[in-house]
Amino acid sequence: MGYFAPPPRLGTEVFSRLPDRYRQPRPTAWARWNRGGREIDSFLEGPCFDAAGRLYVTDIPFGRIFRIAPDGEWTLVAEYDGWPNGLKVAPDGTLLVTDYKRGLVRVDPGSGAVTPLLEDARSEGFKGLNDLCLAADGSIFFTDQGQTGLHDPTGRVYRLWPDGRLDRLIGTVPSPNGIVVAPDLSHCLVAVTRANQIWRLPLHGDGAVTKAGIFIHLHGGPGGPDGLAFAPDGQLLVAHTGIGTVWRFNARAEPTLALTSCAGASTTNLCLGGADGRDLFITESETGCVLRARLDLG
Repeated sequence: MGYFAPPPRLGTEVFSRLPDRYRQPRPTAWARWNRGGREIDSFLEGPCFDAAGRLYVTDIPFGRIFRIAPDGEWTLVAEYDGWPNGLKVAPDGTLLVTDYKRGLVRVDPGSGAVTPLLEDARSEGFKGLNDLCLAADGSIFFTDQGQTGLHDPTGRVYRLWPDGRLDRLIGTVPSPNGIVVAPDLSHCLVAVTRANQIWRLPLHGDGAVTKAGIFIHLHGGPGGPDGLAFAPDGQLLVAHTGIGTVWRFNARAEPTLALTSCAGASTTNLCLGGADGRDLFITESETGCVLRARLDLG
């Protein structure tokens, strides 16, 4: 991004914080390999709203899914043996979750019951699913990140069609993370965390991807791009974990806005909500908070 002038900056506020009753710092198997072995009390991800305006988030190391009411009150929806990361609310109201341990699962938000949807790819185990998005045709696009990176550029991106067909779109990504798909299904964008890039994957009707390329180069830092979302005006929002920033880019990949965390630097994921869909909600996993900002469309 060194070719561009610094974009305007916008602040954030804390919308809600994981209550102390759900916090018990301790070592976990997930934190051993993903947080340097530190004792942690949560790691929030996967924010998504349901039709009633309630916000859901995942807590990876403790296998928890929470629902947050508009007034900020937290409810534990599910707690199970898994590492849930990305989350989307399906058209039928159930929760679709990319689980690092268990693959693609479905969660009943009423009972908390967890059922498998896709546990492997043609009998081959996943590396560790990360995030997902839902396409206009009912397809589920999801990333298989595991521990891949520049040392092992074998992360994968999949498309699960409504009829159950599974396509591997690409298998050479150094840490595929957040994902969004264009409304017209012409392409999808993938956050490639360890390379500090956003990749563009053109989509074809036969399931193939050709001429995959880099859409955005980010400047770097201790983390990289994580969750992605489209703003109401079609611009791309990128949660840049490690530096506490959310970037906004236009269709030419030019930075137009930067939102700064008022809490920690671990801005992992984001979604839009509020009465008109212009309030941005951001999971900040260092402090276990959800941040909020009013998105400027000017």
